Amino acid sequence: MKVRELMNSWESNSQHNEGEEKYQLRLPRRDAARVEALTSLYPGLNKNEVMAQLVEVALDEVERQMPYKQGSKVVSVDEQGDPLYEDVGLTPRYLELRHQFAQGLTGKKNRLMGK
Repeated sequence: MKVRELMNSWESNSQHNEGEEKYQLRLPRRDAARVEALTSLYPGLNKNEVMAQLVEVALDEVERQMPYKQGSKVVSVDEQGDPLYEDVGLTPRYLELRHQFAQGLTGKKNRLMGK
């Protein structure tokens, strides 16, 4: 989701949750004022929802912008028959870690719910 899409969803008050984890953070006053201003613009949302959705959009953008670092191993070919090389940058490790943490958080939730 991009920021424009997020703001459109705020306009329509549509939200989606796939489970939640609680985090506490400190914000510089300038950023706190920005969150409060957004919350005032969209009275159907509270500041926790605004911050959670902003974090989601920021993380989506980080994933989109994560640099590709070409390795020497050919892993596939594209439609024109050109080789596609493995990514030896941070992206594969990040995706692996993201998957591990997601599984751990799901397991934690299941344990808490007695599943």
